[in-house]
Amino acid sequence: MSGILLRLAGPLASFGTNAAFHDRDTCAHPTRSALIGMFAACAGRDRSHALAPFTDLPGQPRYHDLTFTIRIDRPGTPYTDFHTVGGGYPRDEQLPTSRGPRRPEAASTLVSRRHYLADAVFTVAVTGPTPLLESIAHHLAHPRYAPYLGRRNCVPTEPLVLATGVSDPVGELLGHVPLSLARPPRQDATTVPVIFVWEQPPPCPDAVEYELADVPEDFTQGWRRYQLRSVWRTRQMMPAALYAGPSPWESLAAYMHPEPA
Repeated sequence: MSGILLRLAGPLASFGTNAAFHDRDTCAHPTRSALIGMFAACAGRDRSHALAPFTDLPGQPRYHDLTFTIRIDRPGTPYTDFHTVGGGYPRDEQLPTSRGPRRPEAASTLVSRRHYLADAVFTVAVTGPTPLLESIAHHLAHPRYAPYLGRRNCVPTEPLVLATGVSDPVGELLGHVPLSLARPPRQDATTVPVIFVWEQPPPCPDAVEYELADVPEDFTQGWRRYQLRSVWRTRQMMPAALYAGPSPWESLAAYMHPEPA
């Protein structure tokens, strides 16, 4: 078992948990289904085959063998996009009803609201079987289909992969990976509070447990199914010296490519 570190950041992100019908919500952090879906897309796996074992890798691992620990560097700003679909088309191109006929012209336009996180930054530790992590890192660097942050219009910024082959990825999150905070710490501060999301009960007495229906059972169009699971949220005090500034690229580059001792 080893780990990789990812940085999920971009102008927009959206990680739906009840994203059906006309109101498409977003979770406050990347969901398990969004992360696995991104890996499967980069690997070029179709929806019906996305969750199948990797028969070409030792031990035939699956994406379900992965564990995610999420550090919320910057929670982002909630943003709602107002959409209309189906209006202004000829009668034979207007939206169908559930029974098949076309909707009447007066009701041909459907309104939907899609919720996003603007300018959010998440640092994610991914642990699991080493052959599977090596495959994931390769496909993230050479994707068959482009990665996205929950929805296809949510393009991630670089760098996406911070490190591979990490022996203690959670320890790196807690004490080494530069922080992309929304605002700088106070000048006299030695620590800053940062929210973490855990898939296993963390060794913290004040962890808050809640449930998410984001464990994918099937990604097939029309047959999507998800299981319920528990996650834990904690508030960790991190070294203020990890703050990377308003333009974190130099700090991230120095972390990714450290100078020889």
